[in-house]
Amino acid sequence: MKICVIGTGYVGLVAGTCLAEMGNEVICVDKDTEKLAKLEKGIVPIYEPGLEELINANVPEGRLKFTNDMKMAVQASSVCFIAVGTPQGDDGAADLSYVYDVASSIGEYMNDYKVIVDKSTVPVGTAQKVTEIIKSKTNINFDVVSNPEFLKQGAAVDDFLKPDRVVIGSNSQKATEIMQELYSPFLRTGNPVIIMDVKSAEMTKYAANSFLAVKISYANEIANICEKVGADAEMVRIGMCSDKRIGSQFLFAGLGYGGSCFPKDVKAMIKTAKINGCTSSLLEAADAVNKEQRVLFINKILERFNGDVSGKTFAVWGLAFKPKTNDMREAPSITIINELLKRGAKVQAYDPKAFDCAQMIFQDKIEYSKSAYDTLQNADAMLLLTEWNEFRRPNFEKIKELLKHPVIFDGRNQYNGKRLIEKGFEYYCIGKKLEVPVAV
Repeated sequence: MKICVIGTGYVGLVAGTCLAEMGNEVICVDKDTEKLAKLEKGIVPIYEPGLEELINANVPEGRLKFTNDMKMAVQASSVCFIAVGTPQGDDGAADLSYVYDVASSIGEYMNDYKVIVDKSTVPVGTAQKVTEIIKSKTNINFDVVSNPEFLKQGAAVDDFLKPDRVVIGSNSQKATEIMQELYSPFLRTGNPVIIMDVKSAEMTKYAANSFLAVKISYANEIANICEKVGADAEMVRIGMCSDKRIGSQFLFAGLGYGGSCFPKDVKAMIKTAKINGCTSSLLEAADAVNKEQRVLFINKILERFNGDVSGKTFAVWGLAFKPKTNDMREAPSITIINELLKRGAKVQAYDPKAFDCAQMIFQDKIEYSKSAYDTLQNADAMLLLTEWNEFRRPNFEKIKELLKHPVIFDGRNQYNGKRLIEKGFEYYCIGKKLEVPVAV
């Protein structure tokens, strides 16, 4: 098929590249000519395992092209994906101005029947508005479908190439058949294409992400109670997960969720509920718990240092909101580091992939180390904020030698606290009260 993907952000770039990998002719459109020039050379602006290799394989074969000429791309394609950003507005609602601008351009440039695919995460009713905008520009026949993405950052390429399901919201049999044909190479193992009406598809993405966000906040709230009553949150998690009705995913206690999806989608769902006269008590509580989780971690640090961290140096391991990505949107590290800086502390940080993003956020307010161990030089404590694999089994003897004081704040419950205490560390985690021999 001939396809254009408008928007080369996280979703658009992964979608366009993976569609090209299946033999389709894909044109990716973006206004940023500098980014496009880099992509043509195989320089990828985001870190996602496997993405760079696929781009470098498909560009030379002519299956994947990059352009800022939307008119050419639309007219050369039978399926047009809208994959531009939908940032959170000041009121919590999704800002759809980029989506509507693209819809207007598609309507202006359309030369024959097209399937217009809303790939961006958009609230219920967006496809209807996109349809109205395009109809105001042309008399040519078209269909608008909703095809929400369910990509996990750090595993997005695999998720697209081997999806556990594909959701297609369509009110047109013709458009449905085209979308089924498009996705058929990705579903040879028998995983389902779920066909539903457009509004239900739009709702499905928000409902799924919001549910996962609620699970994370629930796990964190239970962990906080465990810590107060003397229970072990990890043991409680294991006990819960053995119940098949509950499952094992998204129940790890930690610093809460971040990234481009969960925070934004929860707030958008809350806003949608409010606009339509519905309550959203559970979602509002999940959002509040998520924010509070970072405050509680900061309070652990302050309590250890008697409320005064001025002049103290903290070694931060991990800046991205999760491993296997360079994305720092809504990352817990931002809240925690800014609070430490505000209180007069110094921060030395390391992340395997997120340095460029971090420098845009913090500029020269923190020190950027070349390795995880470099951050520890003369530091008063180490903070584990992102659970990258390379942080899982470090040399604790080396850590102890490098730190000014052997203090670890584990925001991801990654280490065996009892063993570290036996090695002479002060160890603080989430959801478990350990007897820590605090140094004077």
